[in-house]
Amino acid sequence: MARKSWVLSDEFWGQAEPLIPRRQRDPQQEYLRIPGGGRKRVDDRAILSGIFYVLRTGCHWNAVPGQFGSSSTIHRRFMEWAEAGFFEALWHAGLAAYAEMDGIQWERQCIDGAMTKAPLGGEATGPSPVDRGKKRRQTASHHRWRWTPVSHRRVRRQSAG
Repeated sequence: MARKSWVLSDEFWGQAEPLIPRRQRDPQQEYLRIPGGGRKRVDDRAILSGIFYVLRTGCHWNAVPGQFGSSSTIHRRFMEWAEAGFFEALWHAGLAAYAEMDGIQWERQCIDGAMTKAPLGGEATGPSPVDRGKKRRQTASHHRWRWTPVSHRRVRRQSAG
């Protein structure tokens, strides 16, 4: 059975865990709860697996399976860690490990990309269909009787005759 790419191996977790930023209480601030009060913190390994699940599958944060924790907790922790530079530090650690294992030729790097005009784009296509102002036959009776809401219709009175 193929290993799922969002499941963290013990080896990877051993390298990632020391890089995770830890929040400390500010000793100068007064808190309503005592230290350790409230809900217990969700396991960082489960949260990181949930983040990788979202990044790998492309699903919405609200669609994360419950085994990783609450979707709002996963997203909040992702935002905290991104702001603290955790993912950049993880990337640098991965680069360093790869450079040590296989060697990176820093002198010779290249970037690949492509930039072309959109096919069928530009002046050849003419104005947008939205801007063309489509014309259709509209007579006075057509406008008054077919396209106006019931509440705006004029009532024709028959003359007694």
